Amino acid sequence: MVKGTNRRVVVVKSPDPSIFEEAIFVVREDLFHRGNSAEKVMNEARRAAGAYLRGATGLKKPPVWRRARAGLFAGLGAAAAGIVWLAFRLVGV
Repeated sequence: MVKGTNRRVVVVKSPDPSIFEEAIFVVREDLFHRGNSAEKVMNEARRAAGAYLRGATGLKKPPVWRRARAGLFAGLGAAAAGIVWLAFRLVGV
């Protein structure tokens, strides 16, 4: 609920109305006094709406290094075990 009678809002229309019709952002009163442009405010509103959608729908993939981390650790563990085995074989134990 928005209190007060004089609030500035930014309305971002959805490119796909099957998801949502529009997103409404309540803008700080001192925003334009600090030298922000309307284009910057709209870009930030679009970024926030996009980030919400990616997080809510789970469409955001983790980075490649995070997805490959399990395979990397398995490979490093196998390599370490192989080196230890080879060292014992060369020593004759």
